[in-house]
Amino acid sequence: MTLDPQLRRALAERIRYYGELGVYDFYRREASAPDAITTSSEPEIDSGQREPMTPRAKTVLPQREESIFEAGVPKPESRTTDPVQALKIIRQDLGDCTRCRLHKQGRKQIVFGVGDARAQLMFIGEAPGADEDQQGEPFVGRAGQLLNNMIKAMGIRREDVYIANIIKCRPPGNRTPERDECETCSPFLMRQIAAIQPKVIVALGAVAAKTLLAINAPMSELRGHWYDFRGTKLAVTYHPAFLLRDPRQKKETWKDLQMVMQDLGLPMPSKGVE
Repeated sequence: MTLDPQLRRALAERIRYYGELGVYDFYRREASAPDAITTSSEPEIDSGQREPMTPRAKTVLPQREESIFEAGVPKPESRTTDPVQALKIIRQDLGDCTRCRLHKQGRKQIVFGVGDARAQLMFIGEAPGADEDQQGEPFVGRAGQLLNNMIKAMGIRREDVYIANIIKCRPPGNRTPERDECETCSPFLMRQIAAIQPKVIVALGAVAAKTLLAINAPMSELRGHWYDFRGTKLAVTYHPAFLLRDPRQKKETWKDLQMVMQDLGLPMPSKGVE
């Protein structure tokens, strides 16, 4: 929808006013993108020498026009070109966040993100768990150890990637984050992504994939495709916590990671995820 120029100017003035008050993020529910996904066959991988996965046809999500709400007020980190400094500014802007109910539901601390601020590869999970809430770092529990093994199997180190979650506070009992919690917290993740500018994002699990892509589809359909996420290539695979419950899916996860490795130009090791 094209806004009347006078209304657009009025909105821009209001947004600049909020920016002076320190309010930068506005939330709007987007219409769901089409969930039709092109499919093709995948090669069979036996327990011996593993071959790279043949990616299915690339799925490109429509790029939405820049919103007046996004363009009206420059983010505080826009004054620096250093991603390390930009992430520090975003963390300071986040503060001791009380923007949603989770700050009243037992979280010990905010789990912002960790890794190389100039990483080519970024992993995005769902939410912190008990160990993460205790230590203030994403993916440090059992699921984190498995993620470390996944990264190592790719021939790289945890320190070479950036790791974050859709939301930055632990939901009580490790429950699935509510939609409004994701909508409130994810703008800070979007700013992290914009600061890091990774070449590839890997969404770990259904919550991360559906939040980032606005597609309501099962993991079996979301996996095996490349998506265009704001100019960055995005792939979907299983969350390590799910793999702990169903180790049989490690073989499928390794296919997803091989697809990523191929795009990043990484050598293909014969050993998969353990």
